[in-house]
Amino acid sequence: MTCNKAMSEKLRETAEDGGGILCVRSPETDRGWNGIRYKTGISAKNVGSRRLSMNVAIVPPGAVAYAHSHIDFEVMLYILEGQVRHEYGIGLEKVIDNKAGDFIFIKPGVPHEVINLSDTDPVVAVVARSDASEWENIVDYPSKRRPAQQE
Repeated sequence: MTCNKAMSEKLRETAEDGGGILCVRSPETDRGWNGIRYKTGISAKNVGSRRLSMNVAIVPPGAVAYAHSHIDFEVMLYILEGQVRHEYGIGLEKVIDNKAGDFIFIKPGVPHEVINLSDTDPVVAVVARSDASEWENIVDYPSKRRPAQQE
């Protein structure tokens, strides 16, 4: 069994199917990607969604989610806790800082890097994507902190 297949089976077990409405209750933080921890949310892997995914992201104090872009899908975030900086655009030359209570919309293909501005407090955000596969359509982008990985 491959790691991805095992993860998909584990995720399917998190969803309660009420016959048309599915529920993931009190998810634990159990997955990591690019410096961010994620609570198990909802996606194609556990509820069978076709166009959407959503979860809660936790960016640890002082952490960076290295530069990347989303291929052909939109992302919306709502910051629950903390302060975060997005360096974005070609060359990551633009900067926007956000805090708890802010909504953020990231258009498809916009390169961005996420930086937790606090050395003591995490950033906690609800993340919704117009892609049910979550991470399969994300590509690295060069930044001053880490060059894009070459495969």
